[in-house]
Amino acid sequence: MSALYIDADACPVKSEAERVATRHGIKMYLVANGGLRMSQNPMVEVVIVPDGPDVADMWIAERCGAGDVVVTGDIPLAAKCVEAGARVLKHNGEALTAANIGNVLATRDLMADLRAADPFRQGGGKAFSKSDRSRFLEALERELRAAKAK
Repeated sequence: MSALYIDADACPVKSEAERVATRHGIKMYLVANGGLRMSQNPMVEVVIVPDGPDVADMWIAERCGAGDVVVTGDIPLAAKCVEAGARVLKHNGEALTAANIGNVLATRDLMADLRAADPFRQGGGKAFSKSDRSRFLEALERELRAAKAK
């Protein structure tokens, strides 16, 4: 049985993911170290982990596997989930796979090095848009169908 894991800290698509998972009858886990409202939906389990670096990430990485879908913007967590056989999506609908995760990790590390070397290069990313939300919904639908087919 497939499950949907959401790295819920600062996730902008929690409600959209809940609607799609419910429609597919798939259990969804919202994992964070606090600040989440409990869901009345019996298909959604809110998991509050202790404070600490990467505790929510470790909880997800230890449980996900083939047939599961993980939604995260955390690239190291995505790499662990891909290695475990899970399908991984970023919040904007971009799929992270065995074919691209190495390049994504390398780019992340390079950008971290550039920011560390130049204190004026601290810009954030682009704002989350309606088109990002739409791409995410399409991608999640596709990934859940593929996960259920296995």
